[in-house]
Amino acid sequence: MSSPSDEARARAALVRPTAERLVVGVAALPLVLLLALPLFALVATLSAHDFVAGLASPLVWPALRLSLYTTTASLALSVLFGTPLAWVLARARGRAAAALETLVQLPTVVPPAVAGVALLLTFGRRGLLAGWLGSSGLSVTFTTTAVILAELFVSAPFFVQAAVAAFRQLDESLVVVARSFGAGPLRVFLRLAVPLSLPGLAAGAVMSWARALGEFGATLMFAGNLPGRTQTLPLAIYTALEANLATAQALSIVLVGVAFALLLTVRVLVRRGATRSR
Repeated sequence: MSSPSDEARARAALVRPTAERLVVGVAALPLVLLLALPLFALVATLSAHDFVAGLASPLVWPALRLSLYTTTASLALSVLFGTPLAWVLARARGRAAAALETLVQLPTVVPPAVAGVALLLTFGRRGLLAGWLGSSGLSVTFTTTAVILAELFVSAPFFVQAAVAAFRQLDESLVVVARSFGAGPLRVFLRLAVPLSLPGLAAGAVMSWARALGEFGATLMFAGNLPGRTQTLPLAIYTALEANLATAQALSIVLVGVAFALLLTVRVLVRRGATRSR
């Protein structure tokens, strides 16, 4: 039979984790509130009537169409060129490969203003490629092409990072077996690596598209804020904020809703990829 002291220790052992969880929960609450309250206020302070009226603004639909076009174009370029780059990085070894991977990841931590200045100094009238662009009769700055380039610069690294991680999870023995049966590097890449890594690639594409959709700083500095030409949804919010708060708020709610849906999609894709790899 257990003694009273043993029973007291058992009860204390049961109470201690509950108390510890309570302390941790109280410590986490301020940050949770800081993250949640602004999003709640964004929705709670706008009536349904004002939301609909805000979306009826002439700023909204041209910016929406332009954002859909430019983000789709930048995503297509990210996937087209980023997938083979990720495959090379995932299989390469050595300092050169590590340096290249760091270079590809660098735009994810570069401030948007710096990205805009860098793009201007590359494609602008006095930029690095000004002579070649001028002789070809091409103008990039303050055009829709500039929007696509700005979104590509800031969003492509997110796809490449996710693709590299997905390819590195691929069972190396499958590659060895495929090569032993005579499959060349291109066939292994297209018929084996890409299909088996598809959930991770899709998750990376979703994150890349979300980053492109929310791009603001580099686009403003490199492409400007020209309605119907370079004014994307974030720039339309910036413009509406000066004249009509309801429009800015309605557009912000739309972008938050899209971001929430994209995050759920990423979670589903990542979970599906983890299940497939087991």
